[in-house]
Amino acid sequence: MALSINTRALSQSGNKAQDIARLAEMRPVHEAFKWFQSHEADLRKLQLTMVKIPAPPFGEGARAQWLHDRFKEVGLQEVEIDKAGNVVGLSRGTDPKAPLVALTAHIDTVFPADTPLTTRIEGNKLYGPGISDNAAGVMGLLATAAALKSTPALKHVSGILFVGNVGEEGEGDLRGMRYLFQESKWKDRIGSAIVLDGAGVDSVVTQALGSKRFEVVVRGPGGHSWTDFGTPNPIVVLSRAVAKFSEIQVPSEPRTSFNVGVIQGGTSVNSIPESASIRVDIRSASAAEIDAVEKSLREAVTAAVREVQDAKSKKGIVSYEIKLIGQRPAAELKPDARIASVIRAVDAHLDLRSQTRRASTDANIPLSMGREAISIGAGGTGGGAHTVQEWFDASGRDLGLKRVMLAVLALAGVNE
Repeated sequence: MALSINTRALSQSGNKAQDIARLAEMRPVHEAFKWFQSHEADLRKLQLTMVKIPAPPFGEGARAQWLHDRFKEVGLQEVEIDKAGNVVGLSRGTDPKAPLVALTAHIDTVFPADTPLTTRIEGNKLYGPGISDNAAGVMGLLATAAALKSTPALKHVSGILFVGNVGEEGEGDLRGMRYLFQESKWKDRIGSAIVLDGAGVDSVVTQALGSKRFEVVVRGPGGHSWTDFGTPNPIVVLSRAVAKFSEIQVPSEPRTSFNVGVIQGGTSVNSIPESASIRVDIRSASAAEIDAVEKSLREAVTAAVREVQDAKSKKGIVSYEIKLIGQRPAAELKPDARIASVIRAVDAHLDLRSQTRRASTDANIPLSMGREAISIGAGGTGGGAHTVQEWFDASGRDLGLKRVMLAVLALAGVNE
């Protein structure tokens, strides 16, 4: 018969524990757990291989093809690279009409295409750019799919959609998840989603941190530092704007932040640049606060341009442009959502004292659409994210993989 978790939400505290315990005690589930432990060495090799394949924002093609081949190897069906560049594969369920459970992990990194992708091993630690964020998450996809293939007696009711998505880092603007949930052939079939992002088992992201990103470009006539001295300098204009902007006050509740992360411009020390630009990141739990900080940014730039223009009006016109280059919606999972009950019950069964938190992840997209989604780690521990010294310690990875498997199967339902 079908396990009861498949047919109704976990509503009573006693039933939560009983259903997950019953699932965990099934012999095929135990066999899947054993696969995680016996194949850890293989997962490490795959992880090291993957991080040597460049996957900068908008340049994930080679890594996508590699994952496409791995999805085939672990027995997924309907494997393809979609129009956005996502790698998708299906583990079919016994009920083809049941809503799908999506298990996703982003395959892109923050590192430019020319970054040396050097890896090394020191004891239990693996080192390499992106080794934890998000090679650890992708290994969670492959391990879960492979463990299901190795236990044919483990029949899940809902299909499980495995997705290695693009566009999570940098200026990708979650384009992979936007396509998956808004345009792909799967968009109306996904009932819930678990996003695997990085390492760990100590947290559950149920609140989507909102953000906006802007590029500010200031342009002027340019010229020679000596003969054209006095001509408005776009770098100076932006410096004044940044100084004004940096003095604004933001609330601690709802927590709000801003950052000027990139500044560019100029060609030589003795040239007045024709243009200069900055890139600004604004984040908050509140959309209203994001809008307020955006307004302050626009006011700071406008004031800086006006000041220079008024003082140097006879030396040339300064223009500016503020472009929105990224936007992630803020949202929250409903406290009574089924997926929230499932992950709480799983963590209680595994004796994990996880904390719910707010973060900016691929889960922002389904959460903003009112869909059930969470983001969790794929086990092990990691550090140095977004640096070339990033590391991942696979010790205890199997605990994280058990957590993933139990949550996915609880959502999908299992035939006993």
